[in-house]
Amino acid sequence: MSETKLRESICMFGRSLFERGLTPGSSGNISLRLDDGGWLVTPTNASLGFLDPARISRLDATGRIVSGDAPTKEIPLHQALYDTRSSARAIVHLHSTHSVALTMLPEIDPKAVLPPMTPYYLMRCGQTALVPYYRPGDPAVSDAIRGLAGRYSSVLLANHGPVVAGDTLEAAVFATEELEETARLYLLLRGLNPRYLSPEQVADLVKVFGVSLPAHDHEGHGHEGHDH
Repeated sequence: MSETKLRESICMFGRSLFERGLTPGSSGNISLRLDDGGWLVTPTNASLGFLDPARISRLDATGRIVSGDAPTKEIPLHQALYDTRSSARAIVHLHSTHSVALTMLPEIDPKAVLPPMTPYYLMRCGQTALVPYYRPGDPAVSDAIRGLAGRYSSVLLANHGPVVAGDTLEAAVFATEELEETARLYLLLRGLNPRYLSPEQVADLVKVFGVSLPAHDHEGHGHEGHDH
């Protein structure tokens, strides 16, 4: 896909996310890694609902701005995920309501923020890690993402929002939306002892669809209603 088309796709998806209330005001940012190692990134203080393709920031492989407006100040967290997850070609960061709310709950397991609620959550997001709160722009945020060593394509920043990588922009956007919808489901069902997918059902998804899950103990993560 040409760079012109990629710029247009960033604007199209940004507008879609904004119009559905998934990131308010000038919050959120999107990046795309190009074949030459450079990036396209949404500008700082820009609303995702009103992006101009010509003003999207173009960075070279060293992170130096080549053209367009000044890039988002969240560049370091994008860079951390690109550096540790080689398959990542696009990253979406939002301030979506239900995903942010989820990060504030006391029972959340930082290694598996959500239980296996739906097949599409597992297929699009795998599992989601939680990074502790740091003020926006603090280098500790990107250090924490690097500490995950690329095991997760979806990460939640506590009291802040999701950062989700995909092998295409469409995949990153769809995974971010799936994370938000699953967080909403969790909040709706919290305390009602819902049935989640069983280990056997999860194993079937892994086998049939090649779902990639981080290797760690999935049991006893403290989620209410984890009915296995």
